[in-house]
Amino acid sequence: MRPADKPFRKLVLVCTNERTDGRECCAQKGAVDLHYKLKMAVAGVDPSIRVSKSGCLDNCSTGITVVIQPDNVWLARVQEQDIPELVALITK
Repeated sequence: MRPADKPFRKLVLVCTNERTDGRECCAQKGAVDLHYKLKMAVAGVDPSIRVSKSGCLDNCSTGITVVIQPDNVWLARVQEQDIPELVALITK
């Protein structure tokens, strides 16, 4: 194992966890669509930021969870209408 090059200055994780056992999950709340729209919005502003899908971040009951690294910012109940504000936060 060796350290890898860091091609991005920030990594944004969008929980797209999908559960099949009936418990709440971010996928049921539109996380896959939100991830795509956020990824497109950020790519148009700053290509040095990567927006990626994530498995469970253990916050499904609070709505779609987004984590911004290395800032260690955790956001819950993120919705599509939050994208402009989220892009401003991510790209600052």
